[in-house]
Amino acid sequence: MALPDQARERRILLGLAHEWELACSQLAPAYRARMQKPSFRLADTTRLLGQWSPARREISLSRHLAENHPWDEIREVLRHETAHQLADAMPGADNQPPHGPAFQQACLMLRADPSSTTSRRPLRTRLKQHEAHGHGGIQSRIHKLLSLAQSPNRHEAEAAMLKAHDLMTRHHLDALQLKQRDFVSLFLGQPALRHFREAYVLANLLQDFYFVQGIWVSAFVVAKGKPGRVLEISGTIANVQHAAYVFDFIRRFTEREWTSYCRGRRLKRFQQTDFAIGILEGFRSKLQTAVANTTSPDIRALVTADDPQLSRYLRHRHPHTQTIQRGGSRQDPSVYQDGCALGRDLVIARGIHQTGNTSRRRLPPS
Repeated sequence: MALPDQARERRILLGLAHEWELACSQLAPAYRARMQKPSFRLADTTRLLGQWSPARREISLSRHLAENHPWDEIREVLRHETAHQLADAMPGADNQPPHGPAFQQACLMLRADPSSTTSRRPLRTRLKQHEAHGHGGIQSRIHKLLSLAQSPNRHEAEAAMLKAHDLMTRHHLDALQLKQRDFVSLFLGQPALRHFREAYVLANLLQDFYFVQGIWVSAFVVAKGKPGRVLEISGTIANVQHAAYVFDFIRRFTEREWTSYCRGRRLKRFQQTDFAIGILEGFRSKLQTAVANTTSPDIRALVTADDPQLSRYLRHRHPHTQTIQRGGSRQDPSVYQDGCALGRDLVIARGIHQTGNTSRRRLPPS
């Protein structure tokens, strides 16, 4: 059930306060002591995404941003404004310009984007612009191959998808040789109080085959008014875009196939998890076989090696992380095996709009 506007606004403001505290908790004690909690407000403005007012000790965010954009984009703007607050609290900052050295230092400490909120676009808008204008060479070829993966001929579709994945691999290996690469981080899915086991299996699949790193981070769940967790992936813009597309594609495919599978049956939630994990492990086995058959041992070793630049980026962005082992076993082997069979036939395709004669194994993106 949707929240009334006033109740939703209160929970958004509560979430901003929680995220502000979370950001400040990463500061060294000397700087954390300088930060007094501000008030928060949603402003009816289209010119600025956010603003820090030292006179009112207030951080305001665009109402449109807060009500219509994903939580990571809201949090990104909040941290930018929190950096302005921290910069104002630093000694000697009185005579500096708004985006001067003190502000740049504050952004580093808060892991904030220093770009001006008057010129910056929300993260997903920037990614779409990069996708629309930044394609050239290998990226264009990858997209064409993923479009060919629409083919109703299963073997042609699968060959196109695997060729696209091979090109992604080679492009990633070439990029590793660059001295400086830019990385972005993106939430996949919605923050929630609880995630089912298949969400963690999907996160591992993305890490193992799509050249991103995933971390489950704290994020406010506005609908519940409480902090929860969400998967955040990090990598180059191209790799994050590919991984995000695969994430959405597989989730929609799984939801559609589960709806079909349930017709005429009385199944329980744990069986849905078995089914979803079956799809993921069936698809994983296909990718593993393809990589083993089409990639030399030297390249496979490079692909599985650490990415030092991305690791440094993640250590700065998340200096305090821990590894958690999540167990769990299959409870309905037959449902799991049915999911595996579907996963082995799954083909990731791009640019599918028709709904007439497409294979039941491929799902149009919404």
